[in-house]
Amino acid sequence: MKMRTLALVAALLAGTAASAQPAATKLEAVAGIPAVDNTTQTQDIGFKNEGYDRMTVPVRLSGNGPYRFLVDTGADKTAISRQLAGQLKLAGGTSTAVHSVAGVSTVATANANLELARKDVSIQDAPLLDSANMGADGILGVDSLSSQRVVFDFEGQTMSIVPSQSAEAEKEPGSIVVKAKRKKGRLLMTDATANGRNVTIVVDTGAQVCIGNEALRQKLTARNLTDPLEKVQLLSVTGERLSGDYMFIKELVIGGVTLKNLAVVFTDAHAFHQLDLDRKPALLLGMNAMRAFKKVSIDFANRKFRVVLPEASELDIRMASAT
Repeated sequence: MKMRTLALVAALLAGTAASAQPAATKLEAVAGIPAVDNTTQTQDIGFKNEGYDRMTVPVRLSGNGPYRFLVDTGADKTAISRQLAGQLKLAGGTSTAVHSVAGVSTVATANANLELARKDVSIQDAPLLDSANMGADGILGVDSLSSQRVVFDFEGQTMSIVPSQSAEAEKEPGSIVVKAKRKKGRLLMTDATANGRNVTIVVDTGAQVCIGNEALRQKLTARNLTDPLEKVQLLSVTGERLSGDYMFIKELVIGGVTLKNLAVVFTDAHAFHQLDLDRKPALLLGMNAMRAFKKVSIDFANRKFRVVLPEASELDIRMASAT
């Protein structure tokens, strides 16, 4: 059986690994981005698809930049690269615990003013992580986005930021809304099944591939879970490695949406322990699933997960039949 290393950003407090190559220091400003809409207070931010299917957006720190930050709705806190903090001489904060996919580590922090889509956010005690491990200049966590509705347009390659209290845009054809819950800053959905078994879904744009826990794997063994194709290793921002089995779930149903033949890495990730989901079937919904949609809207304040079905996708994706 083959063994390969799979770099992921599946995170809790500050994120997990990204790329083995150092991040560029700066990102050129994206041209042609529309101005803020005075009615909806929306601004589209062009994102770039980096290696390993990661997604970054331009962010300014304390008046400098822009820099490349990974968008990670699975990260509780925004993190900054140790190298960038030193370059900008950011004020130090109180050391904090970082919950990565592999475990818990204590790291130094810094304070900074962050500017995203012309919105200023004061970041206190942002974990400082190595840029080579992140594969970017930082990680944009839910503490920077929790009062917003974030919309990823995968066809247009943009991320829109809208205040949660603003009226939601008129529904597009193929649009489905799934109600969710909040737990420790994360968005969870319980109206879901994997191969007919109940499963809790954790929305995680920082994970390149969906990650399932051992409890889910045991439930699916008798339900024709596809045999492992290969072993993989997950890399954390602290340099730790975690082995897992790269497999396929034949059918994942979330609300009114069905995904077929979905790639999943099964492993005992620390994320499930931190969310008290290690003993019940659970799945981190990663980018390989979300990119199957035309658009994905994540509204933390209103606890809503909205998708727009595409006309075509590499995955077999469709609306569930009405009952």
